[in-house]
Order: sequence, then C-alpha cells, then structure tokens
Amino acid sequence: MAEKTAKAPARKPSAGGPPAKTSKKASVPVGAVDPAPKVREGAPRLQLHYEQVVRGRLAKAFGLTNPNQVPRIVKVVLNVGLGEATKNPKQLDAVVEELATITGQRPVVTRAKKAIANFGLRAGMPVGAMVTLRGPRMWEFLDRFISLSVPRIRDFRGLPNKSFDGRGSYTMGIKEQLIFPEVNYDKVEQVHGMDLTVVTNAGRDDLAQALLRELGWPFRGESPQQAA
Repeated sequence: MAEKTAKAPARKPSAGGPPAKTSKKASVPVGAVDPAPKVREGAPRLQLHYEQVVRGRLAKAFGLTNPNQVPRIVKVVLNVGLGEATKNPKQLDAVVEELATITGQRPVVTRAKKAIANFGLRAGMPVGAMVTLRGPRMWEFLDRFISLSVPRIRDFRGLPNKSFDGRGSYTMGIKEQLIFPEVNYDKVEQVHGMDLTVVTNAGRDDLAQALLRELGWPFRGESPQQAA
C-alpha cells in the first residue's frame, strides 16, 4: 500500500498576489438581519411615566395601600369591521396592511360566527380585522396615539368621557384611519373607521378614568395631563 503523504501547509499569499479567499459566512451583527424586528430597546416612555409617577399619584388619591390595587392597562384592542369584505377581498387585505403599519403587529382576520341570509353572510366568511396589543408595544402605541394621532382628529374637542362599560374598560370610535401618521395618503383606497378599546384591571369606571387622565388622555372639557 502506498504511504500516506502529509498535506503541505497552505502558503500565505505574497504581498503582490491575489487576496486570500475568505469564508462565505461573514460575521454580521445580529440585529442587522432580524426578520422580525421588536420594539426599541429599553422601556417605553409612557410606561416609565406610569411606573414612576402615575402609580404613586393614584395610590395617594384613592388611598390604596396595597400596590396590587393600583390599576394598570392590560391590553389595547383595535377592531375594524368591514361588511363589504365578502364582496371585495382586496379591501380586507388593504385594511390588514394598514393595521399592521399602524400597530407594528400582524392583525387577525375576524370571521362571521353564524349565517345571516338577509345580508348574504355565511358562517366563517371574513368580516373584518383585529389587533390586540400588550406589553411594550401597547405602551408605544398609546404614546403615539395620545401625542400624534389625537391632535390630527378633525374638529377635535376632546375624547368622550362617558365611554366606560362599568368595569373599567374604555371604548371609543375612530372615524377615519388617516389620523395615524403611519398611514400613507397616496396608498389609501377607501376611508374607514375602527374601534379602540383600552382594557384595565380597575373594575371601576372612576378609577379607570383617573388612570387614563394621568396618562394624558384628553377627555372632553378637561385639560390633559402632560407626561414628563
């Protein structure tokens, strides 16, 4: 059998020769190629204001001795209902893309639970889209909504202060999606409204209203509080 010959060591390229071949897998920063970017690093501004200022004010104003009694926002829900989605699926696709742009989260297509013959509706047909926000993404959306979107409402006189459901949740209607600065006017095919629901664990309307007021919610007839 022929003896195995040792492999010669790789020669270093000379100064004037061609550059050495590098590996195809180059070192790339982790965040540069993230296919699903998350919220920005650190706690959102409105969340810090709630933890550092609002919690103490609410506990002092309502005499809450237990920190767990201080109300907090659990989630924010954006819901768009489209009766024409069954006849025009492209309109539903446009609404889904707009909600994804506004919230930074992929919406869920809502479907009919039962058939209604008068409306030509069958069970399981798409009738709208919905997004549920929690955590840092929820705080960032509320900050943008209060600071940027609400001042863009046409003929704005304040948000309704009687839209609580008796258990601490607040629901209001938005007439057009153009108030959000993330929406591109040139790409809007049809103006539509949506419902915004802020769910809290307060259990009482007065406590939930005080929470929203301290966060800068511009209620009708009141001067809004400004977050630091």
